[in-house]
Amino acid sequence: MIENRIVNFITESELRILPIAQAETIPSSWYTEEAVYEFELNNLFNTSWQIVGHTDQLKKIGDYFLFDLAGIPIIIIKDENDIRAFYNVCRHRGGPLAFETGNTNLLQCKYHGWTYKLDGSLHKHPKFQDVEGFDKNDFCLNILHIIIWEGLIFIALEYPAVKISDLLSGIKEKIAPINISKYNFYRRVEYKINCNWKVYVDNYLEAYHLPFVHPGLSKVLNAKEYTTETSEHYSLQYSPLQANEIYGKGEAYYYFIFPNIMLNILPGRLQTNIVLPLSKNQSLVIFDYYFDNVTSPDSVKRIEKDISFSDEVQKEDIMICEKVQKGLESKGYDKGRFSPQEEMGVYHFQALLKSFYSTALHIFPDRS
Repeated sequence: MIENRIVNFITESELRILPIAQAETIPSSWYTEEAVYEFELNNLFNTSWQIVGHTDQLKKIGDYFLFDLAGIPIIIIKDENDIRAFYNVCRHRGGPLAFETGNTNLLQCKYHGWTYKLDGSLHKHPKFQDVEGFDKNDFCLNILHIIIWEGLIFIALEYPAVKISDLLSGIKEKIAPINISKYNFYRRVEYKINCNWKVYVDNYLEAYHLPFVHPGLSKVLNAKEYTTETSEHYSLQYSPLQANEIYGKGEAYYYFIFPNIMLNILPGRLQTNIVLPLSKNQSLVIFDYYFDNVTSPDSVKRIEKDISFSDEVQKEDIMICEKVQKGLESKGYDKGRFSPQEEMGVYHFQALLKSFYSTALHIFPDRS
């Protein structure tokens, strides 16, 4: 059992949540051990909300797109009444319902031809007339939990641990008058990174490394006014923008939503990041770009500059995250300490992680 093996790496003493000035970082084994990776995959990611796309990608009835959630195939489709999410899996023998994004009147399994209506109900099942006790109502597609928030589509594989209204409470009000629900989907960019998913999250959650890893980004953000705020389920890194030719004037809002979602909100632009575990030391980071104007030539030129600059920043992050993973796998490191001035976001994330582990493993250490 995974739970039996994981207690070798997640102990009561390591789950204690101390004030940041006294706390240690989580141990290196949480980034490197297979048992920890499997535990998180089967528990944390199954019960958490995940962004899979935007309603802008589903304009017409029958429009659908696919999403792979850490190896689990998902299809999101628009029917006459709603947007729905199913496993991209036929109930007959597990065949795929679609290979790529498209539009359809019926979903047809690519293996044996079973068809389903857009609401997931079984339509036709060829050559099953002689099967005893077969009730087609028992073979409808499995419906996943789905919520639309500001145009973004969130799904959960199992009953979500947190209501979406609680998870995202206050974000819409904080960024007003920005209205991201009006933004249009532009492009998806994916990066496969040789590091544990938590290494990438830790890195995202502090600006401590900016002068050393991101010289270009450091010129855009205002280090003197860079602040981190924490909420129950998320943290916010905020900075006014300095003079630049990509984003213009305004503010940068970097939201991290536990356990693995980022909302990067800058003038006229939303970038969502989702960090998915592929193995104990490999992750997939999915970037979706949304803009208030995706048609005018001037806007498109600015968008391409934005994406090019973001790609530059991501390559810098990939380089350092992969080096950190090697350091965590070495004998040269186990635990560190936090800077209260610079690493409140990392501390907050790791405290939420400890709280999740405690609940899932039924271990409740005293807090100081």
